[in-house]
Amino acid sequence: MKNKVITAQQAAALVNDGSTVCTIGMTLIGAAESILKALEQRFLATGSPANLTYIHSAGQSNRERGNQHFAHPGMVKRIIGSHWGLAPKWMERIASDSVEAFCLPQGQIVHLYTAMAAGQAGYLSKVGLGTFIDPRLEGGKMNDRTRALADLVEVVSLRGEEYLFYPALPLDTVIIRGTTADAEGNLTCEEEAMKLEILQAVLAAKRFGGKVLAQVKNLAQTGSLHPKQVVVPGNFIDAVVVCDNPEQDHRQTSSWFYDPAYCGNLISPTSELEKLPLTIRKLIGRRACQFLYPGCVINLGTGIPNDVIGTIIHEEEVSDDITITVESGIYGGVQAGGIDFGIGKNLTAMINHQEQMLYYNGTGVDITYMGAGEMDANGHINATKMGDRCTGAGGFIDITQNAHHVVFCSTFTAKGLEVEFRDGQLRILREGSVKKLVKDINQISYNGEIARQKKQKMHLVTERAVFELTEQGPMLIEIAPGIDLEKDVLQQMEFTPLISESLKLMDASLFEEVNFGLKHALCSNEHTESNHH
Repeated sequence: MKNKVITAQQAAALVNDGSTVCTIGMTLIGAAESILKALEQRFLATGSPANLTYIHSAGQSNRERGNQHFAHPGMVKRIIGSHWGLAPKWMERIASDSVEAFCLPQGQIVHLYTAMAAGQAGYLSKVGLGTFIDPRLEGGKMNDRTRALADLVEVVSLRGEEYLFYPALPLDTVIIRGTTADAEGNLTCEEEAMKLEILQAVLAAKRFGGKVLAQVKNLAQTGSLHPKQVVVPGNFIDAVVVCDNPEQDHRQTSSWFYDPAYCGNLISPTSELEKLPLTIRKLIGRRACQFLYPGCVINLGTGIPNDVIGTIIHEEEVSDDITITVESGIYGGVQAGGIDFGIGKNLTAMINHQEQMLYYNGTGVDITYMGAGEMDANGHINATKMGDRCTGAGGFIDITQNAHHVVFCSTFTAKGLEVEFRDGQLRILREGSVKKLVKDINQISYNGEIARQKKQKMHLVTERAVFELTEQGPMLIEIAPGIDLEKDVLQQMEFTPLISESLKLMDASLFEEVNFGLKHALCSNEHTESNHH
């Protein structure tokens, strides 16, 4: 068998102008930095490869690296991805109309790889109906330049029901990463912090005669790898690049070069988790946790949910009663956040990204906690485009459309909001200058009307008010102690909500530094568990 080991520069030379290139990763996990950097250097030196179509499922940057290496004018003509919140150069290029930009739901891109690998014409799904992905709204087109182009996604009717059809996107080159390979290209991922959708994308490329370029840290003797550990058999891999500076270019995650606890090779001692100080974000997370019930499986989205809810569950000593999952495929443990979103220490299980999306799209998770930017009087939520800043959907649409209960976590206003907690009450020291409960939202990321038709449970939790989506629209059901309903709530909204006849005060214990008694509350939620399934 031939030796497939080449340099990063030789790998970069295999990508042609006008190709469709796909990279696999999430945040900086799985980023084949040696190959990405060599492609960037080649483009800056020679102007080639140019006019690429670039496809990626999850966001793949840490604000500096990852797919930002491709964000040069002329290098990529069209980007088809799900999330750019940690890729400022891409958000800038999309906002400035200098690239064709389609946003598709993360899980649908992952399923599309599988459909392409299976020789299908595309992927049929209800995910995205009624949101900005729907071609009757925006078709996932993220700027004016893209709006002039033909739709990618189409609405089809099958057996009297509506679906979105995501068409096959032939792949010329797929760039992947593993931990170890042999010279024939057999690849393992033992030190990677996620399983991702590597094989699905590789097989999709092979269906179209595409090339697969792989980066690894270690080169093994041919034939020495355990067959069950091999994620991609060598016959599917065209070239192997052994990273020459792993400390810099093959980091397990942005913040760590390698920590065995993040890939399950070590269970680290459960040290006392540092207690989160009581902030506005923690307060919102605490109130959101009051919807938990014993045995429920939850999903944490980026932002407030991922940054505080897992820690609150540990602080309140209810981790044994709840299963925490993240879209990357991780179960249990302690999640990292921010630029390391999607990984965790001391996990109970790790499945691949595509399998996790099958669960979220099919069965649906019991409760998903998600961030939110704006809500209107229909209960529509915008979490994907603020002004001209396109963060994109990531897994948001996949997860919220099928969850049994969606809990959005957000401050009531934005830009400059300052509050204090005193004697079990909330005081607004300075109001935010931007209203988030508005007449017209910028983009429909979650369709409140469809949720009402499906009778899906939905709440919006803020520091001063909790809303429940009812058949008639959003209803104010709770306000914080110390808050003036007229001045602090209604005057800070652009629409008048329904107000519950039994408007409650939020629990005063939420506003105190000490534990707020979630363990006790879980027991009283136990009897409602049967209603959830």
